[in-house]
Formats: sequence, structure tokens, C-alpha cells
Amino acid sequence: MGVNRSPSKCSSVGIQGIAWSFGGMIFALVYCTAGISGGHINPAVTFGLFLARKLSLTRAVFYMVMQCLGAICGAGVVKGFEGNARFEMYKGGANMVNHGYSKGDGLGAEIVGTFVLVYTVFSATDAKRNARDSHVPILAPLPIGFAVFLVHLATIPITGTGINPARSLGAAIIFNRDHAWNDQWIFWVGPFVGAALAAVYHQIVIRAIPFKSRP
Repeated sequence: MGVNRSPSKCSSVGIQGIAWSFGGMIFALVYCTAGISGGHINPAVTFGLFLARKLSLTRAVFYMVMQCLGAICGAGVVKGFEGNARFEMYKGGANMVNHGYSKGDGLGAEIVGTFVLVYTVFSATDAKRNARDSHVPILAPLPIGFAVFLVHLATIPITGTGINPARSLGAAIIFNRDHAWNDQWIFWVGPFVGAALAAVYHQIVIRAIPFKSRP
């Protein structure tokens, strides 16, 4: 990724490096937690699966609360390691709509990005595919992580990439500046709308198609 081109080893990692770190970590976390909770580390994904009736309201709310608490703790740990000066310089990693883009642009990016992620989750864990392709459940975390990587590549310049309300909330709480809160609604409304659209598309449109089974 060209880190050696810069006097500071970290300053030239850039969007690609950030996207790889997010995608790789999501792959690892989903793989590790799939057998415990089904890999629920994102309120938008949990919301989409709840709409598809794949988990109860009580469990969905519990997961979302724990996800938000985990994100707050995670952002706090980052601040502790970085120190106040560096944390302030990078605005605490808080999500906000970047200069040159409107709030509508930011909302649209979050809707589309979360749709891609949640639709990938539905497709990778579809019971119909599991019945046909025995390798699908084992490989499910890979396309999910890769979807996160691609969405970050596309939307970091627009919103810093939310697609996870817990991640956006945790960073905003620890950073706690007005400009981190001004756009916070975008990082809840966008992902929840995108997740709902993905749930409707997969459950009503895709699963209604009569796929031929293998001979």
C-alpha cells in the first residue's frame, strides 16, 4: 500500500488501508462470533434479520444495546491509546458528511452501502443455498468482510463510512463535539433504511424465484 513512500509510516496507508482493516476485522469477528450469536456486531444487520423474522424482538434489542456499549468501550480504548492530541487531530474517527457533499448525499451513501452489506449477509447465510452448497456456511464471513471492504472504498470520501450505527454512536460519544452529533441521524436512518430494503428484497423478491435444484 505504499507506506514506505511517506516519512511517517502510517500517513500514506490511505483509504485502501482503512478499508482493508475494516473488512479484515469484520471477517475475523463474524467468523469468531458466528457460533455464539450468529455474528451480530452491527445494529443494522440485526434489524434486517429481525425484519426477516430470523430472531425475536427481545434478542434483537439486547444485541443492539450490547453492540452500542461495545462500540463506546472500543472508542474509549482508541482514545486511551492515541492520547488526546492525536485523537482530536483525527476527530476521534467520528462519522460526518465530508465537505463537498450534501446531507442527502451522505444519507444515500449510507442507504446503498448498508443495503450491499445486509444483502450480502442474507445471501451468504441463506438456508436454501446451505442446502445446495455445503461450503456456504463456512465461507459466509468471507463475502461479508469483502462487502465491508468494498463499501468502505466507495463511501469513505463521502461519510467516513458508517453502515454500522453502533460504530458511529460510540465514536460520537467519546469524541463528543457538535459536528460529530450534527449528522448522527444520517448514520442511524441510512443504515436502518438500507437494511430494511435488503430484507424486503431478499425475502420477497429473491426467495420467491424458483431456482432449479442440481440433478
